[in-house]
Amino acid sequence: MTSNTTKSDSLQPAAETAVDLFGNWFDPIESEVRARARGFIEELIRGELDDALARPRYGRSQRAGNEGRAGVTGYRHGSRTRSLTGTFGPIEIAVPRARLTTPDGKTAEWKSQALRAYQRRTLAADALIASSYLAGTNTRRVRRALAALFGGTVGKDTVSRTWRKVKSDWDAWNSRSLAAEPIVRLILDGTVVRVRLDRKATSISLLVVLGVRADGQKVLLAIKSMGGESAEAWRTVLNDLIKRGLRRPEFLIVDGAPGLDKAIASVWDGVPVQRCTVHKHRNLLAHAPERLHDEITADYNDMIYATTPEEIALRRKAFLRKWRLKHRAVADSMEEAADRLFTFARLPPSQWRSLRTTNAIERLHEEFKRRIKTQTVLPSADTAAMLFWALLASGQINMRKVDGWQTLATKPIDQPIDLVA
Repeated sequence: MTSNTTKSDSLQPAAETAVDLFGNWFDPIESEVRARARGFIEELIRGELDDALARPRYGRSQRAGNEGRAGVTGYRHGSRTRSLTGTFGPIEIAVPRARLTTPDGKTAEWKSQALRAYQRRTLAADALIASSYLAGTNTRRVRRALAALFGGTVGKDTVSRTWRKVKSDWDAWNSRSLAAEPIVRLILDGTVVRVRLDRKATSISLLVVLGVRADGQKVLLAIKSMGGESAEAWRTVLNDLIKRGLRRPEFLIVDGAPGLDKAIASVWDGVPVQRCTVHKHRNLLAHAPERLHDEITADYNDMIYATTPEEIALRRKAFLRKWRLKHRAVADSMEEAADRLFTFARLPPSQWRSLRTTNAIERLHEEFKRRIKTQTVLPSADTAAMLFWALLASGQINMRKVDGWQTLATKPIDQPIDLVA
């Protein structure tokens, strides 16, 4: 019986002959760029040393003229090989060595300013690694994604060390003065994240404060990691803002958390406060069975999105009359918000869209959660706050001006709408 089985002509196992994907993608352009990068860097460092010694290699001192060695400030003594990884990939370069004469007559090892001591990566390479991590990739996946560029020289520990370099900028941002910031409005909200504390996954709150400048531009003012959203936690955040020079705002937008309301009353009593209409809508639905949700939503939207303060007042009265009879818990929840749910009506209608809700912060929360879902649990509370801040500081999220910014100079009217049902 004849067998139709075919056999490979090669005697080498398949595992030995297989080539990794991209492993045989030789690029002469990349090869030539890396070779020229090596020569350019070595020439740059040699030129720096020539300036320090005031003479080229094998040349006489330009300072001494014809006076022999009187003007020589030091001497060369060989070179050493250094590994450097940049956006051009990993290369080996020869760094010249020299001893320079100090003012006290002794000598000290010359140090290049272009290539710092113990530097193994260029700043552009570090920025690429940090931005890849910030884009939503964990440390191990950054290593895999950049393996072709960096030739496997970047591991997860390198990614972590590079990210920690961001901390100096983070500390400076946290301590900056706010006295020159023309803030007229604040939006405050918190979000819960999971971090590792004492080797255990723990939930913490990130308390976020957005400011709106007089020209309508939104700006992140504070992001603090706290154990929760208690009055004490929020008071700590607000007191820090005041300590750094933040002026008394003209308008506040909050989510309705009791702790935040108490903290605001203790530091900025009398400032108009708008309670987020989206959060209150969720509260109303939570007080009713699911079969009533569509009806509640329709009545609520008719009231909230009315076009004049008078219409809002009339529809609120109708809402309360209807739901006191149909489902009392919904009416009670509505009355709990009182006039803070309609503070937006005291300003021009062009601003109402940006005044009704804390959506500006909610969008940041959503982007932050998308960013961290690959990690589930963040290494620490500080890392969580830094990541939130870095999303904006790096430009990965850009905040536009608020709707109706042209009328921000208009002050809220003193008389709120009539809420008598």
